[in-house]
Amino acid sequence: MDTQPPSGNTHLLSTLLLQASTANSSVLIFYTTVFFLLICSALVAGAEVAFFSLTTKELTLLRKKYKSSANAIIVLLEQPRKLLATILIANSFVNIGIVVCTYAIINSYNIQSVVLKFFIEIVAVTFVLVLFGEVLPKIYASQRNVRVCLFMVLPLKVLAKIFSPLSYILISFTNIIETKLLSKKQTEIDTDELNHAIDLALHDKTSKQEMSILKGIAKFGTISAKQIMKARPDIVAADYTINFKELLRFVNEVGYSRIPIYQEDIDSIKGILFTKDLLLHSDKPENFNWHELIRPPFFVPENKKIDDLLKEFKSLRSHLAIVVDEYGATTGLVTLEDILEEIIGDIKDEFDEGEEFNYQKINDNTFVFEGKMLMNDVCRVLNIPTETFDEVKGESDTLAGLFLELFGKIPHLNEFAQYKQFKLTVQQMNKMRIAKVKVEIKN
Repeated sequence: MDTQPPSGNTHLLSTLLLQASTANSSVLIFYTTVFFLLICSALVAGAEVAFFSLTTKELTLLRKKYKSSANAIIVLLEQPRKLLATILIANSFVNIGIVVCTYAIINSYNIQSVVLKFFIEIVAVTFVLVLFGEVLPKIYASQRNVRVCLFMVLPLKVLAKIFSPLSYILISFTNIIETKLLSKKQTEIDTDELNHAIDLALHDKTSKQEMSILKGIAKFGTISAKQIMKARPDIVAADYTINFKELLRFVNEVGYSRIPIYQEDIDSIKGILFTKDLLLHSDKPENFNWHELIRPPFFVPENKKIDDLLKEFKSLRSHLAIVVDEYGATTGLVTLEDILEEIIGDIKDEFDEGEEFNYQKINDNTFVFEGKMLMNDVCRVLNIPTETFDEVKGESDTLAGLFLELFGKIPHLNEFAQYKQFKLTVQQMNKMRIAKVKVEIKN
């Protein structure tokens, strides 16, 4: 009896087995491809951290041990935007490949449940990509950056050449965004935000002086000469017409190393006299022509930023500038010491003894200041932002000027003005001028 199955059934069984074998082979290829691409993703992500975390010291060590590789690494780092663009493009292609292969693997199992498919395609794949393709490689690369750079320098050189057209387009597009779309205001960091960032970044072991210096540097570029200058009434200057003996007595009394010389009035500054220039001529007669010792004055506008002024002081080798308003009238005087005090705090010398910064502390919330004290210094003493009174101080830069802006008229003794939690009371008047102001901070 014929026991062989029908030939049609044999052919069908062979076809099914062949299809299953082909399907299994395809799935195996996809699995292998995903595994390979995941390794590539990890290497590229790690390379990003490794290259951009290299220090000068590590590069120096690389030059000594691996001269050719170090040179290749330096060449890549010389174009950081191109390197970053190459890494991002490569990583994007790799991740796309992983997603496509994963989708093909999932479809091969004919999963009917929509929820299960969503979980595998979105949640599981994203988790694997982030953990094994981003987080773990970057943690490793941050600790072994030199090793990763040496391993990836050649592949990145090749990828940089392959993706050069794409990276060029990406960099050009980025430059257009930066130059055309982003305004200056959008790129500037607010001083308050920067101060807050400093507060968050600093630890408990940081001293108050260190914190004050950092905050002084942060706001340095926003301060104008007018905000820190010695006001016009407080300028110590000598008359151009006095004789030499009178000048020597004047210099001896005031004790300053640099003295402005004016003719007729303070708006006509003829120059600056350095007292050290007088030492060789101290025995000269009364009619000695000391005017030849005067040096040219350095004038700056009121709105001159002190960071720019510091650069000019350095280039001109000058320590003193006369501040003038838009009409050319003298409004004040600013020195190199005034600028440095905005960073490191008050600088005391032998002539400052007993001056104690022109204020008296009654308690933690009550202070008595001289009316002529600059608002920048007042805010520094009160430990508040220098912008606190910007809305109400107008053009004034002293505490007396702020009081007049708030009060609106010439005050009498013990009259007060209120602004937010601050109460300002007139403590002393000198004719029509506010001599002392008590500041109370109400909680």
